[in-house]
Amino acid sequence: MNANFSKFQKIINNRIKFRFFLLQKLPAAWIAGLRMQKFEVEIAEVTVTYKWLNQNPFRSMYFAVQAMAAEMSTGMLAFGQIYQRDPSVSMLVVGMEAKYHKKAIDKITFTSTDGVEIAEAIEEALKTGEGQTRKCYSVGKNMAGDIVSEFWFTWSFKAKS
Repeated sequence: MNANFSKFQKIINNRIKFRFFLLQKLPAAWIAGLRMQKFEVEIAEVTVTYKWLNQNPFRSMYFAVQAMAAEMSTGMLAFGQIYQRDPSVSMLVVGMEAKYHKKAIDKITFTSTDGVEIAEAIEEALKTGEGQTRKCYSVGKNMAGDIVSEFWFTWSFKAKS
């Protein structure tokens, strides 16, 4: 595990610093209203609430907003592991799959529990010098606990020389 994860975790778990991080690095997520609810080595939870700004013409949350929140739940786990690494590690989404089950019309929580697997892939990339990929899962549930959408993101990790 990256020793700097806890430094990044302190930034992300501070609401003001997290909002500034979004505004600076992910302005579309800031505009859409994404919020970090939980951020630990093994799990990340991101919420987004249906509102006028992120709606589609069918009076539900636009699918891309859901994808953004789901991607963030997996991506923050990865970013926490590469934060201030020496040597540095690049990360990139190289694939995505999604299933939509219900209309997203309230607060949706996207949860990924793939943090340990992500950390292992990054360590392997550093150890071997070869790129590694991991398929990460994020599930979005509404306030009633029903699954609204599911996402699988394939992340690529490569140690920079």
